[in-house]
Amino acid sequence: MSTPINQPKPSGTAMQSRDAVLRALIPLANHMVASQIDAFSARLANAFLALSEQSMDAREANLSFNAGQLLKKNGYAFYYLAAAGFEGAFRKEVDALLQGVKVMASNNDAALTLVTYEEMDQKLALSRAGRTLELDSAEQYAALNMRFAHLMDHEALSIAQNPFRPEIFLHTIYSAWCEFDPEVNTHELVLPLLRADILFDLEPILNALNEALIAKGILPDLHESFRIRRSRNSEKRKDASPGDASQKLRDLLSGNAQAGAMNEAGGQFAGGGQGGQAGGYPGGAQAGPGGFAGHRNAGGFMGGASDGAASSAPYSGFAQAGEMQSVPRAELFQKLADLQKSVKLQQMMSGAQDVLRLSQMREQMPEMANIANTGIEKNTLDLLSQVFDSVFRNQAIPTQIKELISVLQIPVLKAALMDKEFFFQENHPARRMIELLSRYSLAWDQKKGQQDPLFQTMQRNVHRVQQEFDQEIALFDEVVNDLESFIEKEEKASAEALQLPIKTALKKEKVKQANIAATHEVALRVGTGEVVAFVETFLEARWTKVLTLAYSVKEEKPYAVEDAIKTMDDLIWSVKPKISLQQRQELLNRLPAILARLNKWLSLIKWEDADRVQFFADLAECHASIVRAPLDLSPERQIEIAVEVAQQAAERRLAKRAEAETKAETEAPPAPDEHVDTVTELERGVWLEFTKKTGGSNKVKLAWVSPMRSLYIFTTGDKEKTFQVTAEELEQTFREKRAKILELDRVVDRALTEALENTPDTQEAEEEMSLV
Repeated sequence: MSTPINQPKPSGTAMQSRDAVLRALIPLANHMVASQIDAFSARLANAFLALSEQSMDAREANLSFNAGQLLKKNGYAFYYLAAAGFEGAFRKEVDALLQGVKVMASNNDAALTLVTYEEMDQKLALSRAGRTLELDSAEQYAALNMRFAHLMDHEALSIAQNPFRPEIFLHTIYSAWCEFDPEVNTHELVLPLLRADILFDLEPILNALNEALIAKGILPDLHESFRIRRSRNSEKRKDASPGDASQKLRDLLSGNAQAGAMNEAGGQFAGGGQGGQAGGYPGGAQAGPGGFAGHRNAGGFMGGASDGAASSAPYSGFAQAGEMQSVPRAELFQKLADLQKSVKLQQMMSGAQDVLRLSQMREQMPEMANIANTGIEKNTLDLLSQVFDSVFRNQAIPTQIKELISVLQIPVLKAALMDKEFFFQENHPARRMIELLSRYSLAWDQKKGQQDPLFQTMQRNVHRVQQEFDQEIALFDEVVNDLESFIEKEEKASAEALQLPIKTALKKEKVKQANIAATHEVALRVGTGEVVAFVETFLEARWTKVLTLAYSVKEEKPYAVEDAIKTMDDLIWSVKPKISLQQRQELLNRLPAILARLNKWLSLIKWEDADRVQFFADLAECHASIVRAPLDLSPERQIEIAVEVAQQAAERRLAKRAEAETKAETEAPPAPDEHVDTVTELERGVWLEFTKKTGGSNKVKLAWVSPMRSLYIFTTGDKEKTFQVTAEELEQTFREKRAKILELDRVVDRALTEALENTPDTQEAEEEMSLV
């Protein structure tokens, strides 16, 4: 039996251990999946809440809202169910593969089994979603199937036999949800939400499984044939771009982009080991008397010496025996230290109309000209220059904050030269310092100027870095922690001040959702056309308010909605014709209780005017006419009356439908567009700039978003003004181009992405050459 590609079959020993190899994948896959469950839960909860907001069906909106809230409040319970479900499913599927059985078999008996329409819909929905996931990860699955086939000594293995196929993920999540939420009506609602943008990212899971099999020697060369194609296809996939950018950045900062020149010249970043291995950013010498120091705070980049003492000179990162390498490195940091505290530099910064940029220092300061003009140092300086240039071009950041950031340029350059993880880790302390200053650049009261406490805290910590930073990156940690602690206190005070507006907004949103449900319940009954005219008017004008009240107190009084709906239905029943004596007797018996409940609810909504008296007078007359109608009706006459009533109901129903269609055409909301998505994706803490219709603009912070994302509370920078905006109003403001999002967060990440997009990429050329 031949294997899928020309590879030697596993040895007898390897075949005997295939059980262990496959079973070892279970905890790996379970760990990879478990790491994504929390994020998936958050996305699913938000999707439920969004569905409740968009749904025109009151029942569906209510179910979706409750499901979203349940998941948000009980995330750990869902995590436990899902994690346990995945472990059991993976174990069952691996056992089935080892036994040569398809768990999801499609034999004739199973195919002919009768199923309900609901089960059929469920299978179709999961099948469609599974097919989409399979296509998104087709190459990973193809490689995994070939490795499984090789391991099992099969000619080929289909996706239906793969223990980690999309179907397993979907069925497990669906089963976990059904067990998690006892409300069976949400089980069908979750199916459309199991889509690619909400579900797990299968790429890292499948990649880890493939890598684990490669480590066991199972078709290791298969990886290369797929790698080149993936690198090309990744440009089309948003989720692959961060990895590509990261690799490109690592190549740039490790010297790979400048291959031979650095090593031939003895490069300033080459490690000083006898074995001649380049140290650079990635590592150090493995042998020799002077290894590369690996401790970050001692100046190491990434690697460490395995033999020989580390250099005692701060930041040197070079062997003491390699004086030709050590001197330039020490000279570099000495010049940077001089520049950091240079009186000339401070004068230039304080006297310039605009802040002095790192990219301008070479031109205006001769001592910068030769500091970093080759190799990795030059790339580091170039990248940081573009980062700071991007920050200084940002018109949303006030000039005072830009001046503070400008003082950090030299210290941050030193930190980046010491530790290249500045470019890769968002939580790097030097990077967090820049991000904090940018993100909260509008959070201080500019009317108070430099007397504002937040600005003073920023200024004090920046001054400390400028004066004290030499070789301990931990200093950045200290100042960042100090700044974050102050900001946390400020935000806590702001949150307390927002409690009243939030309470008001929550009540408003609750009433809005209750009104949607109430309107729907009334419309269902009025839409039949069987309700007499004056009762129909009463239900739409008054009972909608009663039901709104009942729905708004549903959490405190769960039976209120049931009683209000029953009272409405009893009222509608009471005004229908009663042909038999028994029906009329039942009306007389039930009428006192119906009237009592009507009066109770109408008093709760404070309807006390003359219209209420008139309504009950009309109701009494209607009931009297029903009771007094002649009883000795022939069967033919009874049929005529029934037909007449049905005809009138049909006519009224058609009239109501035409009226509703006309109203929908004239009062229809704008069609969903990109602005709806923009508002939906707004997160708390983002800053927006609103342009007034009368001129002028305000920069405000999104301080709170309601659970249904229908209301947004904004505060000004001085925290003196707070105002509330509905989602519809906010969407329209964006539509009119009178609102824009100010990009104050992730400034380093965006700047690096922009810089890398403008940097020539050598990876494609290398891959093309490898194919020749």
